[in-house]
Amino acid sequence: MLPVWTLPRLGVTVRNDPADLRLQLGTRELRFAPVTGWRAVGFTLSGPLPVPQLSGGSLLVPLSALGALGVPVLADTPALLDFAAPTSVPTATLPPSPDLTSAPQPTLQPAPQPTPGPSPLPGPPPSPTFAVNLDTVRVSRTLHRTVEVQRVVLELSGAAQSSVTRLQNGLNVTLSGVSVTPGTQTLESGDTLTLAQTAQGASVSLTTGGGRSEIFTLNNPDRVVIDTTTYLDSSVPPPVDPDALPDGVTYRQLGGLHLLSFDPARFQPRVVSAPTGQASGVADLVRRAGGVAGVNGGYFDPGTHLPVDLVAVGGLMTAPSLEKRATLGFTAQGDTIFGYPRPRYVLSGAGFSVTVNSVRAKAAPDLLTAFVGDGRTRVGADTLTTLLVTPGTSQVRSALTGVITPPEGTLAFTFDPARFPQLPRAANIPLTVTLNWREDGWDAATDALSAGPLLVQSGRVALNPAREGFNTAASIWRPTRQVAFGTLAGQPTIAFLEHGSPEAFAAALVKAGVRDAVRLDSGSSATTYVTGGYANLGGYLNTVWSRPVPNAIVLVPRADLTPAARR
Repeated sequence: MLPVWTLPRLGVTVRNDPADLRLQLGTRELRFAPVTGWRAVGFTLSGPLPVPQLSGGSLLVPLSALGALGVPVLADTPALLDFAAPTSVPTATLPPSPDLTSAPQPTLQPAPQPTPGPSPLPGPPPSPTFAVNLDTVRVSRTLHRTVEVQRVVLELSGAAQSSVTRLQNGLNVTLSGVSVTPGTQTLESGDTLTLAQTAQGASVSLTTGGGRSEIFTLNNPDRVVIDTTTYLDSSVPPPVDPDALPDGVTYRQLGGLHLLSFDPARFQPRVVSAPTGQASGVADLVRRAGGVAGVNGGYFDPGTHLPVDLVAVGGLMTAPSLEKRATLGFTAQGDTIFGYPRPRYVLSGAGFSVTVNSVRAKAAPDLLTAFVGDGRTRVGADTLTTLLVTPGTSQVRSALTGVITPPEGTLAFTFDPARFPQLPRAANIPLTVTLNWREDGWDAATDALSAGPLLVQSGRVALNPAREGFNTAASIWRPTRQVAFGTLAGQPTIAFLEHGSPEAFAAALVKAGVRDAVRLDSGSSATTYVTGGYANLGGYLNTVWSRPVPNAIVLVPRADLTPAARR
């Protein structure tokens, strides 16, 4: 079974109400109510469907219901459930079912009536009579991972003026000229909802447990909606508050495109990596580097968490380049470089210069391999020699034969002496290590990260999937959540698109005025964080998703700032 709240991502328009469930795809629709069971509209069911279930605050429907609607299922195995990408993702909620005349609704307990005394007493003043009535109160609660979203819908018989008073532990809504049946109810979330009649109209009080409530009105029919968002796990950062960003950080939203730009006089981008073979949340990588914001990096193998393309940190290449994909480079001064470098380590000494074949821990007798030690990973082999070089020096620190574990931050070069006789075989022999970018304008780069494709160049769409070896028929090119790093008005900028293809993303960036941009690993990896919360989406329902990644681009305070400015 699948949660109803996920179905719009499959192209299904829904009404997520246990008492009046609606699922619509094209001309086909399924409706469910406890009093009627499943009803098909626009087609005939071939057999009975399992009833929906409530679990963990979410309403679940059977996979067979999606099959009846015609949702394309690409794979259904114990390990994988895969759907075709929808042509569009609906954002609207279906109205109540027109053929459901009455459905069970949450009811409020009537307030206890006073017991008449033994002697006649003056009766209570007559209740005011108003033309508009509060007919129905509907309550739903949904859990989105560690975010609880509660919706209280007040359905009115007509239009009415409302006013809101924020309280320390909730809010009060006054509906002028509205009559109501008084009562109190404890909601599934633990919040308390109280209805009271006043001389001015209906008073609706919602006492919350620290959640954030937003209120808005709808018409046809007239409704007042109270959405309360509560973060149940304080260890998971909440969505970012655009009104509480650090100085020097600017947030812009243009439809489904979200942009975070950073003052280059205050911040500079860096590549930050998790330990080799490990992955971390983007927020953790930002905090580890002392940064204010970050975005996930390039593509990686989810099984090993190893990058599949170039990563360079602090002048050291820690993952090799495919030598065909768009790359971001950053200088020590904070400048951003865009291009297609093909970096290789070059070892040189007296009368020789040798280019390293690859960067990896696994040795090969026919290759000269490089690895940046992490203090845990072993390199070498019984018949091969490994040279250890301390970055910034120009001589061999030690020369060893067999399997070894290089110290953290030490360069290790492994080779067969018979194949590379010109290389040193003993300590203290002069040896110069150079990172040759093999691309004009890249000599000053210290950090780099390849991903792709290049989306925008000089303010124009620059997509060329054939040049970068992308298969546009594969899932990597599907419409999904998109994330990129670029420049906007001279400022380093993180861009996030809620949903769309690379073509749509590039067009949106150009329209927003972005000058250059490279797409990063998108889809489920797409994660944008700024101090205080995740900014993956503009709304509050999908913003806490953070897939662990092996590397990220992090915005850190410039090294030349004063201590006070850095704080």
